[in-house]
Amino acid sequence: MDAAFIAGKSQAGTSGKSGDVINPANGEIVETYEYAGPAEVDAAVQAARDAYPGWSSAAPVERSEALRALADAMQARAEEYVAAETAQCGKPLRLSRDFDVPGSIDNAAFFSGAARNLDGKASAEWDGTHTSVIRREPIGVVGSIAPWNYPLQMAMWKVLPAIAAGNTIVLKPAEITPLTTIMLAHDCAAAGIPAGVVNVVAGAGPIAGEALMSHPDVNMVSFTGSTAVGKRVMELATADLKRVHLELGGKAPFLVFDDADLDAAVQGAAAGALINTGQDCTAATRAYIQRPLYDAFVEQVSDLFAQIVIGDPLDDSTDIGPLISRKQQERVAGFVDRARQDGATVRVGGQIPGGELARGAYYPATIITDAAQDSEIVQSEVFGPVLVVLPFDSDDEGIALANDTPYGLAASAWSTDVFRTLRAQREMQAGCVWINDHIPIVSEMPHGGYKQSGFGKDMSSYSFEEYTQVKHVSQDITGQTDKEWHRTIFSKK
Repeated sequence: MDAAFIAGKSQAGTSGKSGDVINPANGEIVETYEYAGPAEVDAAVQAARDAYPGWSSAAPVERSEALRALADAMQARAEEYVAAETAQCGKPLRLSRDFDVPGSIDNAAFFSGAARNLDGKASAEWDGTHTSVIRREPIGVVGSIAPWNYPLQMAMWKVLPAIAAGNTIVLKPAEITPLTTIMLAHDCAAAGIPAGVVNVVAGAGPIAGEALMSHPDVNMVSFTGSTAVGKRVMELATADLKRVHLELGGKAPFLVFDDADLDAAVQGAAAGALINTGQDCTAATRAYIQRPLYDAFVEQVSDLFAQIVIGDPLDDSTDIGPLISRKQQERVAGFVDRARQDGATVRVGGQIPGGELARGAYYPATIITDAAQDSEIVQSEVFGPVLVVLPFDSDDEGIALANDTPYGLAASAWSTDVFRTLRAQREMQAGCVWINDHIPIVSEMPHGGYKQSGFGKDMSSYSFEEYTQVKHVSQDITGQTDKEWHRTIFSKK
């Protein structure tokens, strides 16, 4: 596999460092390739710069038709995308087939329409003597970095709004999960998107990633990943005042009031916590249960977690597959072990499995109780199949606890009382608040965080706020040489 796709052609990496794409379900090597480095980043940025004048000036209908063709091209080989995504990530086939891939194709179809509908304020004569017009124009060359948890979906979230708005892009996928991003680049070319509009460089973050984020010919950077790395991206971008979009970590609260449908909340907690083996920035990680329901919730959710099937991603009966790597497995296990040492109770799971599962980076669905609010397991992003369950008494306390982390990406509230849910959606500090559900996303609605979860929006027409700049054009309609407002500057001569 070549590490890069630049100006419409595959290109080998020249960084001098090679890496493996490893199937985390069994430890087998899927691909070995030489990483892209600064030379490939330079070439990709130049290709994007060269393609920008033509693409940015293309009629919206041209961009729309190209994105529609991309959706069709991806649909034609959806099964290949499913197989590649499952192989490089260890995702259950069900998740790749029914969520990741169709959601990505739907996103392309959505932006095909959105490309023809950029919003702006109506033209008018606001002062009576000038007509004001708003132009919404692309930024230029966008440098983007996508994470390893949803490689295809995150690549789509980066590429689609950027190019629909008329920008060109250089995208760096995570070096351990580049397969579907390279496939996407080829499908962009097959769909008729001009060479240089979409470029991909697969390489290590500290080398290719930093070269891209700090490149002087990149006008905007977009990053999805950890808050710590997001801060580094922002530091690099400030050197020449690039536009910055960050979608960072999360620690989503799952707030259950005492009038909630308990069965629905239990089912929702399992789905919300365990999607993608918990490797989801919006996953339910902190379940706050009002005291009257607490014991029943703990019992029922523990029973449900104990029944979760962990195993071969290719088996349709598998509920959760492995974590992305041995490193991530050790990281998650470390969080749970330290929580146990700090006095928390592990109700279900909490041990790296042996036997046949020892071949992969598996970790079981885990329930933890009796943790302190200020403990690491409650405050820090674990990024694994771990749900901490804590009680609360008053509504005020519940909302305060839900907001009591540095993060603000997503949250949910569960109640049959509309006034309670209205209060929760107002007061929960998160970019997305679900009511009586947790996780569903749609192409038409925005995704992005508050606080240390970053800023800016992916998906939906709101994402164009990130990828366009607004220009105000004011045109005199009087034809007068001598204007009254001139008198505020100089006397009439």
